[in-house]
Amino acid sequence: MKLLHVDSSVSGAGSASRALTAEIVARRGHDESARAHLGHRSMNAMMTSPAVARRITHRTRGSTHGPITRLVSPSDLGEIIKPFVFLDIFEVPPTTEPLFGWHPHSGIATLTVVQEGATSYEETTGQKGVLSSGGVEWMRAGRGVWHTGSAVGKATTKGFQLWIALPEALELAPSQSRYLSAEEVPTVGAARLILGDYEGASSPIPAPAGINYLDVQLNAGERWRYRPPSTHSVVWLALSHGAVQAIEPVSAGELVIFDESGGDLEIHAKSAARFVLGSAVKHPHQLVTGRYSVHTSAAALRTGKQEIQRIGSQLAAAGIIS
Repeated sequence: MKLLHVDSSVSGAGSASRALTAEIVARRGHDESARAHLGHRSMNAMMTSPAVARRITHRTRGSTHGPITRLVSPSDLGEIIKPFVFLDIFEVPPTTEPLFGWHPHSGIATLTVVQEGATSYEETTGQKGVLSSGGVEWMRAGRGVWHTGSAVGKATTKGFQLWIALPEALELAPSQSRYLSAEEVPTVGAARLILGDYEGASSPIPAPAGINYLDVQLNAGERWRYRPPSTHSVVWLALSHGAVQAIEPVSAGELVIFDESGGDLEIHAKSAARFVLGSAVKHPHQLVTGRYSVHTSAAALRTGKQEIQRIGSQLAAAGIIS
């Protein structure tokens, strides 16, 4: 679902983010020593043995505009949890109009998880269709692509849209899409595996290595533990409904970021709850952003803008955009 584009004017967390990053770095020595004492154990969704749990270092409810709440932008928390550079939670009532019409991207992959309802999609790659509840849309913009979409049907459409900053080898690659029905998404216990590898399962989406993304549902009172791969220093979750305890309480509409200690995530559902969780190897580059794009360098951004303009000219000549 193509819901939003980034506005390069979004800011407000820069100095706080730098302070937070410094605090995290200072903590890592202590936390990694504790982790080394525990030794290596495989990742397990339901465990009872003790382990060092990650602490929450930042939390936000973002900013809400109509049916969409922006939790992360490249200009703020995206610098802390990159390669995850943008996250929206949406609750869109039935409508026949696209929310934003045709718009472009480059340098990123967009990933939409539809938790309820349905959405249409169309790209300049020729891909088009409808994604129903439980479906997943992956669009690797790469060098550049335009797309549009809207909620369809008579039910409210709910879910998350995520942007992932691509590595240098892929940020200017040809665009690529993959769409999964609910039945095609691997399930491991309480978790649906959207991206990456988890508990012996692998997502069919061809995402860059070193990224896990899960859609988790817990019943009231259920406990769940996630052990990130040892190389994944970035870990966060965003709750779409319910309430959980993750050392501290987290309620619906919140995104929380965890420290880079290498510890586990301990989740206790205080009520029926659903959340998305991301963990990853940290993106090593500074984020170079345009209005619709995120790249690793100014040169790559210029190339992406040129491709976006070229495709846009074709759309205008065909009367699709003005």
